Amino acid sequence: MTEQLQQQQLADDEIDLRELVKAIWKGKWIIIATTFVFSVTAVFYALSLPNVYKSEVTLSPVSDDAGLKIPGQLGGLAALAGVNLGGLGGKDKTSLALEIMRSRQFIGRFIEENDLYLPVIAAEGWSRSEDKLIFDPKIYNELNKEWVREVSMPFQAKPSTLETYEKLKKLLSINQDTTSGIVRISIEHYSPNLAKLWVDKFVEAINEDMRSRDLAEAQKSIAYLNSQIAETNIADVRTMLFSLIEEQTKTVMLANVRDEYILKTVDPAVVAEKKIKPKRAIIVILGMFIGFFTSVFIVFFRYFNRKI
Repeated sequence: MTEQLQQQQLADDEIDLRELVKAIWKGKWIIIATTFVFSVTAVFYALSLPNVYKSEVTLSPVSDDAGLKIPGQLGGLAALAGVNLGGLGGKDKTSLALEIMRSRQFIGRFIEENDLYLPVIAAEGWSRSEDKLIFDPKIYNELNKEWVREVSMPFQAKPSTLETYEKLKKLLSINQDTTSGIVRISIEHYSPNLAKLWVDKFVEAINEDMRSRDLAEAQKSIAYLNSQIAETNIADVRTMLFSLIEEQTKTVMLANVRDEYILKTVDPAVVAEKKIKPKRAIIVILGMFIGFFTSVFIVFFRYFNRKI
């Protein structure tokens, strides 16, 4: 009895498989036509997408080994006096620089200083022959030099720094290798020339920002130490304070003579010759598969719906 049931089940499975093959054969023209339409649509869609280029710079954290070295007793005295003798080590300074680069304030200032509103928000392509950005006419009227996009409150026709920051953040990538400490900064954009220019300026901006921070702190510390020297006549204390001023002066010196203050270029950014995206072949293949499986589903649905 059991063998008969198994044979019957195998027969039913075979019949079901034959029905599926039969359904596919009957609907072959639907499958071919639908797959063709999806493939052609995917081709046109892939060709309509503008090329995006990527420019990347490789950086190494600047070591403090050749810079400021603080004797233990001076470090202790500085702590008691409330003076920071470059207390952040190389790794800590690099971590701080990375967080600053990702911050809304730093990127917002970078947008304002370089006037990135148009190329970030309104650009929709790039002309290689003219080396010129192509702007979306629904967003910006290039002839009248006027923002014309329609937005609802609280947004305005001209984008804000915060809105531009949200868009630029998607184009910007900042990563650090945890093993080697190497930092990579990259920007993607329609224009390879702008992408390279922005990466260079971004590195320059973070080095200048960190330099300004350390300079301001060192100068403030020197002023404080000078005021303490003026208030004491104890020779040993004055000697210690002068030593602390000497260490702060080294910080000022390094900040003024080192162009790449916190991050040193290992491999500079270049103007990309090849696009990073879109992957047009993948888009077309994906469209073809979607069309095929959609058509097979339609064929099965129609076939079995008729049998009910």
